[in-house]
Amino acid sequence: MPLNLEQIKKSEEINSYIRKADESLSALGYTEHSYAHAGRVSSLASEILLTLGYDARTAELAAIAGWMHDIGNIVNRHDHAQSGAIMAFRILDKMGAAPDEVATIITAIGNHDEETAYPVNAVAAALILADKTDVRSNRVRNQDPASFDIHDRVNYSAKESRVLVQDGTILLRLRIDTSICSLMDYFEIFLDRMRLCREAAKVLGQTFALEINGQRMI
Repeated sequence: MPLNLEQIKKSEEINSYIRKADESLSALGYTEHSYAHAGRVSSLASEILLTLGYDARTAELAAIAGWMHDIGNIVNRHDHAQSGAIMAFRILDKMGAAPDEVATIITAIGNHDEETAYPVNAVAAALILADKTDVRSNRVRNQDPASFDIHDRVNYSAKESRVLVQDGTILLRLRIDTSICSLMDYFEIFLDRMRLCREAAKVLGQTFALEINGQRMI
């Protein structure tokens, strides 16, 4: 039987790497990259492909890639996409996954970080979109607003974040508190990510749009 998402989510080995990677990122001052982030990315990557008419198996591969995509942070934040892809190869091969499906998953993982990312196929495109649109106030670990850096402010200001797939457009709809984060702050941090989302949407035959506080920005 093909490897399925539930097996991946129940793997203590994979979950240990997710947990320990997040501990490392916490020590470095990064936002949450634990099970909440993995779960959201996994679910949304699958949902995007299913909504666009891709088959269930392709959507499940995207979900698996989404759950595993950040495990490389256990090695180092730098080049974590590539180290994570290599780790995923070993894990999935050991679990008996089919080589062509392993290839699809590790290609997506290895191409998800904006420094080196490119939406080389539909699964990679869905993973990029799901990952880069996860803007949430509860990803911020720092509980002292006075000491927030720009990344903390951008995420903490997000009071609502939704991704909608409709009428040929993949829309990221945000409601942000501009008393915490200005639109300029948002674009300073996220411009490269939004450009990457635009490329990813294009691979899926869609356009990408960003709406903040009811105003279309892209």
